[in-house]
Amino acid sequence: MRRRTRALILSAVLLLSYGTATGPARAAVERTSECQGDWLPATPTAPDIMNGEVEFLDLPPVKVGKDVNWRTDPYRNRSWSMVFHSLRWMGRLVAEYETSGDRSYLTRATEIAKDWVADNPRRGGPKASPYAWQEHPVALRAPALVCLSKHVQESWLSKSLAEHAAVLSDPRLYEKGHNHGIDQDIALLGIGCRYKRSEWSGLALRRLIETVKLDVDSQGVLREQAPRYAVYVHERLRVAMDNIKACGLKVPAEIAKRWEGLETFIAHSTQPNGFMVPIGDGGADVRPVGYDHPKTKVKVFGNGYVYGRTEWDKPESAFYSIRFGPGLKYHGHEDHLGVTYYAQGRDVLVDVGFHSYEENTYRRWTMSPQAHNTPAVVGRPFRGRTATALSRSSIGGDRQSYRLTDRAYGVPRTRSVLVNHGRDVMAVLDTAPKGSKISTTWHLASELSTVSASGGRVVVKDKAGWKATLAQVSMPSCKPVSGLKVIRGQRNPYQGWVSTAYLNKQPAPAVVSPASADPVLTVVVPGADKPSFSCSGSKVTVGTSEGAVSFKVSGSDLR
Repeated sequence: MRRRTRALILSAVLLLSYGTATGPARAAVERTSECQGDWLPATPTAPDIMNGEVEFLDLPPVKVGKDVNWRTDPYRNRSWSMVFHSLRWMGRLVAEYETSGDRSYLTRATEIAKDWVADNPRRGGPKASPYAWQEHPVALRAPALVCLSKHVQESWLSKSLAEHAAVLSDPRLYEKGHNHGIDQDIALLGIGCRYKRSEWSGLALRRLIETVKLDVDSQGVLREQAPRYAVYVHERLRVAMDNIKACGLKVPAEIAKRWEGLETFIAHSTQPNGFMVPIGDGGADVRPVGYDHPKTKVKVFGNGYVYGRTEWDKPESAFYSIRFGPGLKYHGHEDHLGVTYYAQGRDVLVDVGFHSYEENTYRRWTMSPQAHNTPAVVGRPFRGRTATALSRSSIGGDRQSYRLTDRAYGVPRTRSVLVNHGRDVMAVLDTAPKGSKISTTWHLASELSTVSASGGRVVVKDKAGWKATLAQVSMPSCKPVSGLKVIRGQRNPYQGWVSTAYLNKQPAPAVVSPASADPVLTVVVPGADKPSFSCSGSKVTVGTSEGAVSFKVSGSDLR
């Protein structure tokens, strides 16, 4: 396989590591395409499963024994239950059988699948799990059962696969324009090809074309508003195209084109340190590998992303992201007008990231505007799912600037962003109409600690002693904003946290400004703890460790 990435939480997809067969020689077994591939989980391993133990999502292993209780839900975690009922871990045993020839693996895989079918009828029952027949577990389980069917020809299995096909074919259950829909189409295609049922495989292919066109735009942007899902969709579309070919069908050109387009989006969404910027439901630990990057270093994607960097393939280079576009959907957060900033080999301004899908207070906070580097119009209710327009962009080699606006608070709020490279500076100007007051929130990386916070400046440093400064002034007076608060690890309400991995959160400094009736200019200077700052008319000059940087403030614009 040409590409690999860290396991995504929903799929538990990792590289397949085969154990070495021991004991007497075993009969050769055909290795089938249905049972081989990176859809198989790395954990639990085949010996773990044979010992009645399963481990998913980096959570501690769970003993399920020989007679599995399918209502097991030890962590009250929807993702764990989804992986449990996907039966991909059962499919690992079949793959191990194909590799080693040890029939005990196939025997145990058959027992697990047959027990699942018996205990989880669609009509429900005393042993059935309420999660068993939800649309995504169905889509992920079907390929595992197809894999088993290559070696087990029994009526209970073929009947179950026919029932899976009926569920997958039901338009009321189909997730059109979503990664779940792609998984449903892969599953239905697999059953149709396995049993030569063209009504199933044909339906899957027709739906897949429609879903891909809805989910991936002509620029290659995934419309689900979380870049890390672009990696998942890219990998799943590769599986889909391989399966289409194996079925003797032709891969539609539109699918191939948009699959290729995803590569550009994934590359631009990846920071110089190799990790994806954690926008939306995207963890900070997702690291795509093997995606070719384009020549261009700055890219505006019409569906809501601006990405810029100074260089490719240099961890010390600068990088930023800006969010705009359609209102929240699927895996998005209320992050419009939000920015991130990576400079001098370090995270500076960050998104708080993705923690889990569990419906709790912390999850809701991570999705809120307060968990992103955004401006708020004080005293006005936030209107979720509001679209944001990118009204101006100016892209130069060493400097880029943008203006964005929306009415998420019922009145226009405008943010202008200017990024200067070489002499690293990010400047952000936030404005609201006369009679309104603006406040901003800035989330800093968890490895940064506060050195000082006074006079409209917050200075932070890392363990190596590297420092950065965030300064705020009111415009046009150029007076420092007094009353900046640095919040770290607050729980009621949540503020000052960053999620560095699934089910992980760490205290991190968040800078919250007081309400201001004047436009607020925020300047971030990496690598400096005492940058000079002066205004002369509309001209602002910032002194960095590398020299002075000047720009102009004109109304709601930065140039």
